[in-house]
Amino acid sequence: MILLDEPAAGMTHEEVHKTAELVREINRTKALIVVEHDMQFIRMIAKQVTVFNQGSVLVEDSVENIMRNPQVRDIYLGKQAAA
Repeated sequence: MILLDEPAAGMTHEEVHKTAELVREINRTKALIVVEHDMQFIRMIAKQVTVFNQGSVLVEDSVENIMRNPQVRDIYLGKQAAA
C-alpha cells in the first residue's frame, strides 16, 4: 500500500495531469491512499471517495455525489460557500 499526501500541491496544471496519470498507473498494481483537497485532481484519479472529519468517516460515495453533498460542502467550504 502507498500513501500520498497532497500529491498535487503546488503543481502546474500540466504537472497535475501527469501526476494523475502516474497515480492511475501505480494503482493498477498497488493499493493507494491519497490525502488530497484538490477535488479536480481527485476526479482524475478516483471513483470512490472517503471523507473524514475530526478523525471519523463522514461519508463514502462517488466523487460526483461527494461534491454535491451538502454536509461535506458545509464542513469544508463553510455554510455560506455552500449556499
